[in-house]
Amino acid sequence: MTAAARTDSAAEDRPGNRTRAGNVPALERATGRPWHEWLRIFEAAGASGLGHAGIVGVARAAMPAELQNPDWWAQGAAIAYEQHAGLRVPGQSSSGGFRVGASRTLPLDRDAAIEAWDDAHGDRAEHLGHAAGEPRRSRTDKRSFLRFDLDGAGRVEVAATPKGEKTSLAVSHDGLADGERIEEWRAHWKSLLAEL
Repeated sequence: MTAAARTDSAAEDRPGNRTRAGNVPALERATGRPWHEWLRIFEAAGASGLGHAGIVGVARAAMPAELQNPDWWAQGAAIAYEQHAGLRVPGQSSSGGFRVGASRTLPLDRDAAIEAWDDAHGDRAEHLGHAAGEPRRSRTDKRSFLRFDLDGAGRVEVAATPKGEKTSLAVSHDGLADGERIEEWRAHWKSLLAEL
């Protein structure tokens, strides 16, 4: 068993720890710091009373200087700590709502990826029993979007981001009232992406 797997297994066995299993080993590999050291850093800073932005600040200050994308890793470390400390559960945003997402890389440009989603799924009247609102398209210099509301289940954003000659098509679903159906929603969005 690898050190990361032992750490992950130990993390899952601690009572009250609800950190998503995949988050901790990835953080350990990227930063070269085991999870128990991250916990020491957060606890020494009194992170449980700092709020999300403060916890991110603690994590960012502890990121190795040579790490690429340290702000992104700081967000991930903060979320993992918040889950570990019981400040939020997996899938819960810092505002208290719940979100879920899925993505797929397609051999298309970003506008063609949005068009492929719209052609395949744009006329769906509902998703898992929730009526879908009218899709709205928009575009920035870096991404193309299709957004729609789900009656009683938040809002969905389909974002296409160029990745070289391909495009990452990501579905982000925000505004779920609780975390009870997160995995059901994740499977739903993954299955729709797989159809493209």
